[in-house]
Amino acid sequence: MKISSFPCMACIQPALLFCLVGLAQQPKPYHNTLPKDITVYHAAVVSANPLATAVGLRILKEGGNAVDAAIAVQLTLAVVYPEAGNIGGGGFTVIHLNSGKNYTIDYREEAPGKAYRDMFLDKQGNADPHLSQDGHLACGVPGTVAGLFAAYKFASLPFRELIEPAIHLARNGFAISAEEAKMLNDTRSDFLKLNTIRPVFVRHIPWKAGDTLIQKDLAHTLELIRDNGSAGFYGGETAKRIVKEMIRGGGMISSKDLLEYAVKWRNPLSFDYKKYVVLTMPLPSSGGIMLEQMLGMLSAYQVGKMGFETPQSVQLMTEIERRCYADRAKFLGDPDFVKVPVKTLVSPEYLRQRMLNYSPGKATPSKDIQAGKINPESEETTQVSVLDSSGNAVSLTYTLNGLYGSRVVVGGAGFLLNNEMDDFSAKPGSPNMFGLVGAEADAIAPHKRMLSSMTPTILLRKNHPFLIVGTPGGATIITSVFQSIVDLLDFHLSLFDAVNKPKFHEQWLPDLIYIEKGFPLQTRKALEKMGYRFKVREAIGRTEAIEVLPDGKIRAVADHRGDDSALGY
Repeated sequence: MKISSFPCMACIQPALLFCLVGLAQQPKPYHNTLPKDITVYHAAVVSANPLATAVGLRILKEGGNAVDAAIAVQLTLAVVYPEAGNIGGGGFTVIHLNSGKNYTIDYREEAPGKAYRDMFLDKQGNADPHLSQDGHLACGVPGTVAGLFAAYKFASLPFRELIEPAIHLARNGFAISAEEAKMLNDTRSDFLKLNTIRPVFVRHIPWKAGDTLIQKDLAHTLELIRDNGSAGFYGGETAKRIVKEMIRGGGMISSKDLLEYAVKWRNPLSFDYKKYVVLTMPLPSSGGIMLEQMLGMLSAYQVGKMGFETPQSVQLMTEIERRCYADRAKFLGDPDFVKVPVKTLVSPEYLRQRMLNYSPGKATPSKDIQAGKINPESEETTQVSVLDSSGNAVSLTYTLNGLYGSRVVVGGAGFLLNNEMDDFSAKPGSPNMFGLVGAEADAIAPHKRMLSSMTPTILLRKNHPFLIVGTPGGATIITSVFQSIVDLLDFHLSLFDAVNKPKFHEQWLPDLIYIEKGFPLQTRKALEKMGYRFKVREAIGRTEAIEVLPDGKIRAVADHRGDDSALGY
């Protein structure tokens, strides 16, 4: 695929033109416009937006590998999925290459150099969530662009070809869905209150499904990245605009913070579950270590025989989740700043001890569950899953944190900044926007990376991809990935059901089991008799998954909870 630029329609290769224009100009919402459950022979891509998924498929068909497709999808999501897709946030990428090598890239945001421990406390010493969640002070130094170029070392196509679809969609516009229109309208007052320059997301009349969103400032920013690489974001015109935005709004990110930002190549977290190798993110993702804890605790029980979402299996999984979140609150943080007892936390003996006070048929109140004893050792987010025809696999999760992040758009640059500073523990014991509490291990410090729940994961069978999975959802990410794996491997559900059946979530504090509508009523009543309390909530996560079937075919499933889509060939 040779694309030099997108100054006009004629510059786009015909197949890609049809793919982009045909979808971008749809007058109706995206529901049912693209499949959510496919079985193909060669390659597949799943993402939160049909336009981004279509771009990923086109890249795969034109000779790109899974990494090429993942980069193109991320860049497209930054345009067509502004509530979570981004170049002003950060995330994690897990890569399995057909050579057998595995890599994990940490491009998590980090605290600005001027950040300090108590920056979000009010005069009474209490955590002020408005400071950590709303506006310029909530912004961490973005890592997404650096992450894209780190992954690009494994790509096969020119970067220009991967970014041009995003530039085209930003400059020429695309039709928004009913869901996107509602979110833009609901967030209008925040956009007006928190921005120093009125962003393109605000207009005089309400947005509606089928309206065209054009983002020319963002297109220009993407062109600077296309022409100058990572320096086109962390230096030059864009960096100056970010710093000016910080000065106008009272934020902390400096030109030095931007120039010194660097991704971290972490050692992949790898462990066995049944006949599979689970490949996932290490710290500062709490998701990987907690997934290993959860599956490790579960392996001591025959959960499959208990049945899917029965009182017995839900109770066991709930008690496991409760204990792991208690550990998260006390021990986990950026390993470059705090010593985390990882080996102990995932050791069989420690996990066995954590379950000693588990009583089948009886709830263990969270007040009676604290973090384990350790001896010293010597929600808005989006997921992309890709598998190519050569056996390369990518699972990535990246985020702005809250819906539209800080709701701050960089003036003249057109992109949203994150509110990831809220993921630090502003004050030990005080919950963040997802209700998660933290301790000193996750306290704010200059250049420190805040703890995350993002859990991009790949399961290998005989060193070949079997499952590529991940989800957005803040605190619920970890339990959603956990449950999806258990549903597939222990309860033998189809991939479609593992993704779409009602999920549940327990995070230690508050002492509640959150459930989706449709959760089995009989199971709920039985657990209430044991002493559990429930709260029905809206969708838990939006899981994107790809499974390699025993006959070699590929099944890809996009979550029904949003406008997500799956494509392949």
